[in-house]
Amino acid sequence: MSNITGITRGGTAYTPEFIMTLDQTKCIGCGRCFKTCPRDVFDLVDREGMDLTTDDDEYGDDDDWDDDDGFSDDASMVMSLKDALDCIGCKACIKVCPKACMTHEAQPPA
Repeated sequence: MSNITGITRGGTAYTPEFIMTLDQTKCIGCGRCFKTCPRDVFDLVDREGMDLTTDDDEYGDDDDWDDDDGFSDDASMVMSLKDALDCIGCKACIKVCPKACMTHEAQPPA
């Protein structure tokens, strides 16, 4: 079975990749994905009461980003998927995410 495809205004075919997961343990709650998403896919929620422990202390920080960015592990907000089925597969969210918290996949037609 083939995946969903689209056509650009110029007539070029492309395959959209839809959001599948959002790793809240990596999320710094910056809201960039929320601001750039043209749909109602994300929601900023209170981090308090969520078990978002990571293994960074045991294994070291595995990204190339400077952790002196004004955010701490106890930041009060974190992004969540509000309506993943509203995703149009543009991947604008992952392009602006400094922590690469999301995964995307092409999908077959429903």
